[in-house]
Amino acid sequence: MSELHHECGVAAIYHLSGRGRSPICTGDGPRQISRLLPRMLLDIQNRGQLAAGMTTYDPDRPTLLTNRKDVGTVTEVFRLNHRAKAESLMRSLAGRAAIGHVRYATCGQDDRNYAQPFERRHIHKRKWFSFCFNGQLSNYSILKERLLADGDHHLALDTDTEIILHEFGRMLSDSRGKIDWIEVLRQTTAGFDGAYSLAVLTAEGEMVVARDPLGIKPMCYVSDGPLFAAASESVALLNLGFDSEQIKSLAPGHAILVDQDKGVRIERFAEEQSPKHCFFEWVYFANVASTLDDRSVYLTRTKLGEELARAEQELNLIDIDPEDTIIVPVPDTSKAAADSMAYQLSIPCCEGLIRNRYAGRTFIEGGRARKAKAATKYTPLREVLKDKRVILVEDSIVRSTTMNVLLDRIREVGGAKEIHVRVACPPIIAPCFYGIDMSTIDQLIAPKYFTTDGVLTPESQQRLADDLGADSLQYLPVESISRAIGKPSDHLCQACITGNYPTKCGQSLYQIALDNQGSKLDSKRTYEQLAAAMGVS
Repeated sequence: MSELHHECGVAAIYHLSGRGRSPICTGDGPRQISRLLPRMLLDIQNRGQLAAGMTTYDPDRPTLLTNRKDVGTVTEVFRLNHRAKAESLMRSLAGRAAIGHVRYATCGQDDRNYAQPFERRHIHKRKWFSFCFNGQLSNYSILKERLLADGDHHLALDTDTEIILHEFGRMLSDSRGKIDWIEVLRQTTAGFDGAYSLAVLTAEGEMVVARDPLGIKPMCYVSDGPLFAAASESVALLNLGFDSEQIKSLAPGHAILVDQDKGVRIERFAEEQSPKHCFFEWVYFANVASTLDDRSVYLTRTKLGEELARAEQELNLIDIDPEDTIIVPVPDTSKAAADSMAYQLSIPCCEGLIRNRYAGRTFIEGGRARKAKAATKYTPLREVLKDKRVILVEDSIVRSTTMNVLLDRIREVGGAKEIHVRVACPPIIAPCFYGIDMSTIDQLIAPKYFTTDGVLTPESQQRLADDLGADSLQYLPVESISRAIGKPSDHLCQACITGNYPTKCGQSLYQIALDNQGSKLDSKRTYEQLAAAMGVS
């Protein structure tokens, strides 16, 4: 599913002096803990490859907060392939605390100003802070209109991250004395509609890590002796050397406060609600080695493979002969589901497609260019595919560009005699307004064939198969998702496969998208149109 991309990932780390021995070797002591941040960002690079950055805190240098960010991968931004340059950067960024960010986005792709963290400098240390953010505010356009309404404010960028920066800044400007960050979060986020996890680092050495009240975006953390660390995914903490049993998911609507005086503490900043975790984290976005909200990503994907196998046995759409039938995953995130499906059906699972990891990022290319580049991303192995009945397992089909190219190449280059597509996810029939780069209906292939009632008729699926060039195609039903993840369906955000959104503005945006479907307005990001539709001025 290389056509779909998450927008961001967040990481944070802090060394609290005088609180025991560090469980992790940090080289030259507490002030060098910031050296671990790029390593953490590499582990969540799957969440964004467009830009990267970090802010560090050191009370013993004139620039209490030092910020570095740029367009590029983590390796490019921090010069990790050049030992001398990387070492020079790490010395200049040395600090006892750090936050970092990786980014993918649908606007400002080549503009360094959109890279995070965002920093707000101030002569008062308590009002000087840097922060980074994963997610999207569905009511961004409303917040923007309200902020600009008095004519006294100005926004330099087209991003909800800047809105949050100004909202935090305004609260801090009104404060007197010590900042109560729980109260800052409580008041600023009360007006937010959407999904977010964020990390804040202040010039007084305070760190704040927070997760939205619905828990749509993931956030994991660990506290062991003098070390505290947090990240969008557990794999970034596991690879630092922390025990997996120590790593926890932050509860929705809670914040972690860290500082040298009080240590680590967790407090609620928003009213308790039923969680709505993004199901796509387990199906596609998260690293297969991660565990989110007590559910293993790998085990979830193996369960999806079992669901595919069960459906295959029940429907009996193809004649499975172990002598000439093979299962082939679309690399890389389909592999666990494909392996599990093959095991259940007692047929081979073969790597008939080899991914070229250096083909470049096709998702920011337009139509024809994206299709041309997609052809270079996967090499079919004729020795594996020739004269075989291929069951091709994919995570999802979003815009269909990659699938069209794959099917052509599997037939023409690979020589497969049949191709049967099996999708380890229900059809994506609605946009996402919570941080995934699909915000209009016309971007999606599934709404042309399926409705929001969740019914998958053989006729509609075969019609899509014919249009794509497959012999057959089968999706999973919506109810299979909660079974595979092991969470109740009402604890999951499944808006993109049901059309039912967990927030008011999300549902309003979907109605706007439906009204705009097929029109020129559908080419614009839907959330930009919310303020006008609701009469906000």
